Amino acid sequence: MARWDQILSLPVQSPPTLEFSSAELVWSKVEGWRDNIDRVALIPFARVDDFVRGESANKECPTRFHVEARRRRPAESTYKPKVDGILEYILYWCSFGPDDHRKGGVVRPSRTTYVPKKKPSGRPNTKRGCTCHFIVKRLIAEPSVALIIYNQDKHVDKKGLPCHGPQDKKSAGTRAMYAPYISEDLRLRVLSLLYVGVSVETIMQRHNESVERQGGPCNRDDLLTHRYVRRQERSIRRSSYELDTDDAVSINMWVESHQNQVFFYENFSDSDPFVLGIQTEWQLQQLIRFGNHGLLASDSKFGTNKLKYPIRSLVVFNSDNKAIPVAWIITPRFASGDTLRWMRALYNRVHMKDPKWKLAGFIVDDPSADILAIREVFQCSVLICFWRVRHAWHKNLIKKCLQLETCAVIAKRLGQAVQRICKGDGTADLFEEFMEDFVDAAEFLDYFKAIWYPRLGLWTSALRTLPLASQEMCSSMEYYHNQLKLRLLNEKEKSVYQRADWLVDKLGTTVHSYFWLDEYSGKDDFARYWKDEWMSGLTAWQKSLQIPDSDVLIEGDYSKVVDQEDRHKVHVVRNPASEYALCDCNWAKMGNLCEHILKSIKCLRDKGSITPSVSMFQYMQALVDMLHCPPHDSLIRDHALSLAVWVQTQLNAQLGPGSGLSKRQALQLTTATPGMVRASNRTHTLVNVENDLTELQHPSSATGNLSGGKIDRVATENGTRTDIGSAVEHPSVEMQTSPVSISACATQLFSLDGITSANVFAENGDVMIDEELESTKYISSTDASLQI
Repeated sequence: MARWDQILSLPVQSPPTLEFSSAELVWSKVEGWRDNIDRVALIPFARVDDFVRGESANKECPTRFHVEARRRRPAESTYKPKVDGILEYILYWCSFGPDDHRKGGVVRPSRTTYVPKKKPSGRPNTKRGCTCHFIVKRLIAEPSVALIIYNQDKHVDKKGLPCHGPQDKKSAGTRAMYAPYISEDLRLRVLSLLYVGVSVETIMQRHNESVERQGGPCNRDDLLTHRYVRRQERSIRRSSYELDTDDAVSINMWVESHQNQVFFYENFSDSDPFVLGIQTEWQLQQLIRFGNHGLLASDSKFGTNKLKYPIRSLVVFNSDNKAIPVAWIITPRFASGDTLRWMRALYNRVHMKDPKWKLAGFIVDDPSADILAIREVFQCSVLICFWRVRHAWHKNLIKKCLQLETCAVIAKRLGQAVQRICKGDGTADLFEEFMEDFVDAAEFLDYFKAIWYPRLGLWTSALRTLPLASQEMCSSMEYYHNQLKLRLLNEKEKSVYQRADWLVDKLGTTVHSYFWLDEYSGKDDFARYWKDEWMSGLTAWQKSLQIPDSDVLIEGDYSKVVDQEDRHKVHVVRNPASEYALCDCNWAKMGNLCEHILKSIKCLRDKGSITPSVSMFQYMQALVDMLHCPPHDSLIRDHALSLAVWVQTQLNAQLGPGSGLSKRQALQLTTATPGMVRASNRTHTLVNVENDLTELQHPSSATGNLSGGKIDRVATENGTRTDIGSAVEHPSVEMQTSPVSISACATQLFSLDGITSANVFAENGDVMIDEELESTKYISSTDASLQI
């Protein structure tokens, strides 16, 4: 019993990397069977596969471990809880063993009636008698923990000599020099290319060309064979999504055979609806990589009118701020209620891989979303994205109102109403006035009353209480939505849309392959084989940044933007002051936010003709709310002032000379050492701060951005001017008295348009900047209660 007391007292180790090996664990020695000493460690049972993959990727001796033996206690069986009881026993062995097919090697008979063959069976380069193996035990006492017993950790044969890898001289020139199988990355690449329609011959031709360019094979992936690719292609061609004529039975069969791709599943019951959460291993890795200290957005209700069950996509944003789907949730139309269970399952799955993973903000596009569940699970601020409503208004306005001038006036009025609501000085009555003033646009007004009027109260409440996501985020979401539409809803036989088994199969194979290839660096080698579904380019926001200012001409209520592909073509933008503008390009006519509109907005803001974005206004509002936090000399004010100066520095760096920062201030900002705002002897009031916030609401007095003088004056009037260098230090305090938190402000900062070159880090209230990374990120405060 002392042995098990010693084992159960060991710490459970979970390295923060996606995969880990034995070298990253601390091993303990305990007394084993027959007076042997076992080398043991405890890890989470859910991370056993991560350990196996990490141990296989040994640079000194690359290999692959397979399950040599497994014993599992049936789930329905009764058992007596005891400290040394085992729920599951798995023996992993190096794939170069345990048999030895080399000359003179020992081969175990596969059965008692084994008859030796005249020819040596098997492949000599595969089985070489390697004795490396380890045991995994899942204990009854701790079912969530795996006990690893790793006594034979050397890749040697029974004689103690290296039997494969670079250390084995006899394996030189053979495949035993490398791992026995191709890597997971190459396997995904081959499958993805096959799913999107690239031929076997093309895949092998490109692969052989790359091997020749590097001077010959140097790892196992370089030995990819035509036979393997052909076998994968044949398997795909012969597979079928319809595992049973009954759709529900077929779904159950798919779930049972794809357990590693399902993070949540509930079948229909009397109390709960059908819910299926799909997430592949690659999607989980992207969620951990880009979601940590970043944003997670929800694209809800995709395919409501066409699919049997609509899809909710959860996406993260990569270094280019393009959306990557990291999970798909499929549920019936009437299942709009409890999302807490599948969100909790997703969060637990991520935390099992990386316990320090933390989300900065969650973007929703539905005012009826369960905000409380999101805050409870992810402990982060929640933003709302208005792109879906703007898209629907724009698309139907173009379709139902033939006079472009009237369309422009209606769109401008709708945009002003939304802006006033977001800024807190408008209600749903603004839409009542809108409908009274535009009775002549009868067709669009009928659509507006039938579809949107019943929802205006819910949307108004959400826009007044939640910060608005930026135009860049909206552009990314809009682009992802169109990608998913092209890649999923392209079947000739429309009847398949009413089968759930087709949907899960298409998402997990073809659609997943397209998004995987979007992140593949070598996708341009297959550019000539791209189809319409392989739409992988820049978002409208990114395209707008590539348009030079000289190609934009502002003339009153119009702007003219030169087409970047056809220089002889000019696009006319009506009402260029907001994202509710109308453009005559094809992308905008479909209801989308085009690059010409975004470029026009940026030019007007640079000239100071229009107010900053709603995101900027809401950030400033949150900042002022913190400044009003009692007591008068609260450290929360210090946080707000330091963060304000830091924001101004970032805006000046992004927007250039027109940002309003003087040369003397710029010199201070680049040469000063990190400092701290201290508010010990403040005597001035915050009247000027509030006046600046009021000015942001009026175009006549607004500048293209927050001027350096305004922010500098705020800092000066409250004590000492802080010089910001490469980092800003903030005192760490608990902000329980603050109605609006630093977490909310910095999350709102992430969504500000145009801030894309530096990373924001804030942990325990500390904010710092990392300029080595390309995109803006935010680490929210560890205080779980900080939210808007």
